[in-house]
Amino acid sequence: MTQKTPSTARLESTHVSDGFCAPQFELPEPLTGKIWTLDDFEASPALLVMFICNHCPFVKHLKNDIAKLTSFYIEKGLASIAISSNSIVTYPKDGPEYMAEEAKLFKYSFPYLYDESQEVAKAFRAVCTPEFYLFKKDEQRKFELFYHGQFDDSRPSNNVPVTGRDLSRAIDCVLSGQELPFYQKRSVECSIKWHK
Repeated sequence: MTQKTPSTARLESTHVSDGFCAPQFELPEPLTGKIWTLDDFEASPALLVMFICNHCPFVKHLKNDIAKLTSFYIEKGLASIAISSNSIVTYPKDGPEYMAEEAKLFKYSFPYLYDESQEVAKAFRAVCTPEFYLFKKDEQRKFELFYHGQFDDSRPSNNVPVTGRDLSRAIDCVLSGQELPFYQKRSVECSIKWHK
């Protein structure tokens, strides 16, 4: 089967209600074979969950900067994971062996997990790539949503430099116990490629 040309159709992330907590998951990491769950991050004060994939032009535009930003904040105590939920029937380059190659190539300091059933994406209410969810620990030791928005204003065709400004400001706030002082702009990216 020939691979389809990647679509650049834009889709805006959906609003997730206040009080939304990170759902449980159990997903493999193609690079290591390890199975990861939400409980693996219980010691962390905050968790960044990113829905990404290999082929999406919006993700490609940010990959180097995602790797740099997450590496910087993981050293400051942030837990971070990325999840690929795309159907590999229509997009085989998003499959596990290619995910492992991407993780090595870009030196990801976070687990890059494979959501073959797409049930985890649905549980998070994710609809696009990249999509960023930043959670903080609440009083019940659950990860409660703190930020669900864009990386920054840069897009592949708008000539705005990639800075990671929005996401990094949110991470600074969550790690220092401050409230978010700015409006969260939703991600406007490629749609997740759902199974037919």
